[in-house]
Amino acid sequence: MQIETPPLDACSAKATGERRGLVLIHTGNGKGKSTAAFGLALRAHGRGKPVKIYQFMKVPTARFGEHRMFEQLGVPIEGLGDGFSWKSHDLEHSAKLALDGWARAEQTIRAGEHFLVVLDEITYPLRYGWVPLASVLAALRERPPHVNVVLTGREAPQELIDLADTVTEMTLVKHHFNAGVPAQRGIED
Repeated sequence: MQIETPPLDACSAKATGERRGLVLIHTGNGKGKSTAAFGLALRAHGRGKPVKIYQFMKVPTARFGEHRMFEQLGVPIEGLGDGFSWKSHDLEHSAKLALDGWARAEQTIRAGEHFLVVLDEITYPLRYGWVPLASVLAALRERPPHVNVVLTGREAPQELIDLADTVTEMTLVKHHFNAGVPAQRGIED
C-alpha cells in the first residue's frame, strides 16, 4: 500500500444548481446494491423525510433483518413478489405480482408524498418482461420534482442508466460463497 498525504483543499468545485429529486441506480454483480439503497433510506428517515421501500422479489411476509429494523423505525417496507424465479412455483403468478406491485410503486412515486422511494430488485422483473420498461421510465420522468427514486438490481437496462442522475456499479472482487461459505444471517438478509 502506498502512503499518501491527505488533501488539504476541496477535491471538486461546489455544485451551483438547484436541489431536486434524483434517480439513483445501484447495479452490478457485486454485493451491496440493496444495502446502499437501505442506507439512503435510513439517511432520509433520519432527516425526518418520508420514505417507502418496495422489494420486487421478496414475499410480503418476509422477515429479514431489514424488515425488522425498518418496522421498528416506522419506515414502510413492502415485499411485492414470491421470491426469486428459481423459487417460484408459477412464473405467470410471479409476473402478475410484479406488475401489480409496480402499479402500487408507480402510484407512490406519482403521488409525491414521499421524499424517497426505493425500488429494490426492480431490474429482475424488468429483464423478465414482467414490468414494462416504458412505464417505469415514464413514471421516473413525470414524477414530482422533489421525489427521489433509488432502483437496485443486476444488469440495469441502458435506458434506465441513461435517465438516471447517479449510477453506481457494484463490482464483484471476491465473494465468500466461492470459498464454500454460505450466506450469513445479518449480512445477507
